[in-house]
Amino acid sequence: MADEAVPTPAALRPPTPSSLAGAPAPSAPAAPPASDPSQFGRVDDDGNVYLRTPDGEVIVGQWAAGEPAEGLAFFGRKYDDLVVEVDLITARLADGKTSGEQADGVVTKVREAIAARSFVGDIAALEAKCEALATAAGVAREQARERKAAEREAVLVQRRVLAEEAESLQASTSWKTTTERYAAIVEEWKVLPRGDRSVEQELWKRISAARTSFDKRRRQHFSELDSQRKETIGRKRDLIAKAEALAASTDWQRTSKELRDLLEDWKRMPRASRSDEDRLWKRFKAAQDAFYAARNAEQEAAEKALLPNVEVKEALVVEAEALLPVTELGAAKKALRGIQDRWDRAGDVPGKERSRLESRLKKVEDAIRSQEEAAWKASTGTVATDAFTEALQRLEAKRDAAAARGDAKAAADLEQQIASTRALMGK
Repeated sequence: MADEAVPTPAALRPPTPSSLAGAPAPSAPAAPPASDPSQFGRVDDDGNVYLRTPDGEVIVGQWAAGEPAEGLAFFGRKYDDLVVEVDLITARLADGKTSGEQADGVVTKVREAIAARSFVGDIAALEAKCEALATAAGVAREQARERKAAEREAVLVQRRVLAEEAESLQASTSWKTTTERYAAIVEEWKVLPRGDRSVEQELWKRISAARTSFDKRRRQHFSELDSQRKETIGRKRDLIAKAEALAASTDWQRTSKELRDLLEDWKRMPRASRSDEDRLWKRFKAAQDAFYAARNAEQEAAEKALLPNVEVKEALVVEAEALLPVTELGAAKKALRGIQDRWDRAGDVPGKERSRLESRLKKVEDAIRSQEEAAWKASTGTVATDAFTEALQRLEAKRDAAAARGDAKAAADLEQQIASTRALMGK
């Protein structure tokens, strides 16, 4: 027989949800109506509280604090508390708000209470509820296992994708972008849930190997680039030294070509770093500018000295233009030769004036030359015509003589020559 302490009046008050061990919070469904303990037990005159079981009556406690009905109600409430706890966890399990493991804990607790026979109520109904809850907990555990397996597989797929991407990037030459992407891949890997440790280690080794391979190539690239830039700086310093040595030269034509060649060499060389390139270029350009400034200053001085010749040649051009139109070819040719002699003796003029003046004089020269050619063609054509006419007359005389003496063959040959001559004359 189970012995219990006599309950105090405070213990007679209905239990609150917080007094239920392991009971979840107040979001539970409304409690079912209280059971009728008189259907499942009794209290005898000595205060013994009995529970009717399939195996017969058993004493579950004693009651000495009041009327027997109150004692029966007290032990009935203990049963109701167990029912509420089972119903609450069953509802939460159905809503997905608790786990199968938590439901198993409630099943174990209630079954222990059933075995202890410390209440008055429908044992068969409570055992049925426990059995149903145990079945639902098993289903929930299996679903949770399947869900976790699916989640682990999904995470594994994500890790494989990251590993494959990492391997696809190891041959990249987009150094900055790829470095940033590798860092992002590592961060994405870290936030993924943990799964199969051995598989994850293999995938991480693939990522690490790919990243190491890329980093090695990147370091080698920038090392070679650094060496190349140092070599470029040395070569450009040599060009600067040559340019600075030429800066004071007064051999304008030769030095201009040499500076142009140095500039072409500079352009063909790789660029150094931006700061080095700017600094070196300033020195190189300063040497060129010094030479060209000196050359331009001398050329300006030379052209300034030629300015008096502009006035002389301007007058000669005006004199030449006065020969047009030509009325007497011989006199015009003679006058033009005199102008040309004086033109040559007048000396050079500044470049900006040279083409203008020479163009005006050339127009006069071309006009006189054209008229001279026309006169020559005319005289040549008259002489040629006279010669053809005389030749034609001689051939006709010979033809007539051959015909007179009866030499038909000779006459025919001469007739062919006559026809050819006339063709040449355009007749």
